[in-house]
Amino acid sequence: MTQPDAARITVVGDALIDELRDPSGSREFVGGAALNVAVGLALLGEQVTLVAMLGDDEPASRIRAFLDDYGVRLVESPSALGTSRAVSDRSEGGEPRYVFNDAAQHRRLSFDAATREALGEADLVVVSCYPFDDAEQVDALLDAVHDPEQRLIVDGNPRAGMLHDREAFLAAFERVASRSLLVKAGDEDAELLAREPLDAFVRRLRSGGPGRPAVLATAGRQGADVHHGDLDVHVDIVDLPGRVVDTMGAGDATLAAIVHHVARDGMPADREAWAAALDEAMTIAAATVRHEGALLRTGSPSPQLGS
Repeated sequence: MTQPDAARITVVGDALIDELRDPSGSREFVGGAALNVAVGLALLGEQVTLVAMLGDDEPASRIRAFLDDYGVRLVESPSALGTSRAVSDRSEGGEPRYVFNDAAQHRRLSFDAATREALGEADLVVVSCYPFDDAEQVDALLDAVHDPEQRLIVDGNPRAGMLHDREAFLAAFERVASRSLLVKAGDEDAELLAREPLDAFVRRLRSGGPGRPAVLATAGRQGADVHHGDLDVHVDIVDLPGRVVDTMGAGDATLAAIVHHVARDGMPADREAWAAALDEAMTIAAATVRHEGALLRTGSPSPQLGS
């Protein structure tokens, strides 16, 4: 349920159908990194708009209905190739492996009046799984987001199956990150984009100065760190009852939890505040990975649709 003091947050990126295949058969979920973050923020009580590309087809209808159920407003860009789809299986550790359809590989957003309005009115703009190797799309995003140093939070979230130009993606991601309030980077992102360990990737993202940007670094079972100004804060993963079922939504849940904290209380100002925010995010991520699919979980009873 949207709370009375909810922040206005616009999330920009992908919305798709996740088709999960395993020996027992095939199951489909509404997904996409940006969509997962948007729905997660709505579940945490924020007023959320998702800017994403959809086709004119039945999967798009499912995505629209799903977002409506969770109270997420949709500003959509048309897709001549239909709605994006990711077909995946899981490794023994629950890690997803993806194959993307043509729509996902050629995703683009239309920066029309509705999109620019959604970006302009937001208290925070969150970008995840964006085509950073498309120079025109990157320039359009930066042109539409005013005061990015105060409002923009970005997660590169690259996928090998959607990556057309690794070097262009990396350069543009670094450029956008340098103008952002907060940037998220994972160990797999560092390996895929820069061919380097996460700590070196973090140093790369912070090379422009100690205050811009703050970096949320996630490393799976190794937990998460925040590097903000002179602060370096680490928290371990949280051990909850039950086994890990599906890690697909862990990073998106972590990002949603941190964005929720920033929206409510501003950027944490000291080590204790960051440690508390990270611990809450790790708890939410731990609850999320103990369920199939990427829907954010808090460990409390599941929210009702449409609440």
